[in-house]
Amino acid sequence: MNILMLEDEPLILMDLEFAAEDLGCRAMCASSVDEAMEILDHETVDCAILDVTLKDGETCVPVAEALAQRGIPYLLHSGDLDRHDETVRGLGAELVAKPASASRVIARAVSFAQDKPGETAVPQ
Repeated sequence: MNILMLEDEPLILMDLEFAAEDLGCRAMCASSVDEAMEILDHETVDCAILDVTLKDGETCVPVAEALAQRGIPYLLHSGDLDRHDETVRGLGAELVAKPASASRVIARAVSFAQDKPGETAVPQ
């Protein structure tokens, strides 16, 4: 299973990557919207984990919209809820608030992908 991870904090991204690999998933890591869009354009993505607030005032909204257009499930992973509560509500996706264990976040994302029609119950 291929998981796109959009996160601008290197330590959090590394924790998510290791947790994904522990479950047999392939982590595709991005720290900016441009990097995430590049992955979406060239890779098969089964699900995604998106940090809402990125560096330089960037948000995950363009990536979330692109995922929704492609029918790819995603969840939001953010600790900056006060500042971006409206953004989170507007996206209508499930939110896992930071701090949260990386294994919990990955397991939730995998469960979204497995709930899609035609998906298998075992990470690929």
